Amino acid sequence: MKKIEFIKSVKSIKDLPKGNIPEVVLCGRSNVGKSTFINTVFGRKGIAKTSSTPGKTQALNYYFVEEKFYVVDLPGFGYAKVPKKEKEIWQKLIADYLGFSKNIIYAFHFIDSRHEPTKLDVTLNGFLRELEIPYIVLLNKIDKLKQSELAKARKSVRQFFPELLPGENLIEFSSTKGIGKKEILQLLKRILF
Repeated sequence: MKKIEFIKSVKSIKDLPKGNIPEVVLCGRSNVGKSTFINTVFGRKGIAKTSSTPGKTQALNYYFVEEKFYVVDLPGFGYAKVPKKEKEIWQKLIADYLGFSKNIIYAFHFIDSRHEPTKLDVTLNGFLRELEIPYIVLLNKIDKLKQSELAKARKSVRQFFPELLPGENLIEFSSTKGIGKKEILQLLKRILF
């Protein structure tokens, strides 16, 4: 999957793309690595803007892949250096989008392996389940952990979400080392082609 193009940023539900093109959603807290994931998995350095400052993604960013499906990068939740009011607008946009779009076929819930899941992660997980959106949890940035820390992170995420099964709906990922990329591409091919 090499063909990817940025389509548009959406700040209002009324501006969602028309049609019935399948959508794969990337969601999770601010600065968890969703944009870097896009650049890594689709092999297009810089197609998604990245920043070390949380809150770079401030809209629903639509990318068209292989002229078959959209990858939709959602604003991160949690810590971001923006006014509270602006964060509330993002949260409403995310909730409205997840509840409104009939084209969502899958969600990737990103969790930073260096931290325990937050209350917002638990809320997001519950929301995905309530809306019956199939999802995986992507345990990200695993290259930053020692083996013992990684084992602890695996255990921790499964305590929060006991339904997770490694290699099935729990995938470990590192954009730096390419870990998990093959599994992600296989998953996308399985659900989309």
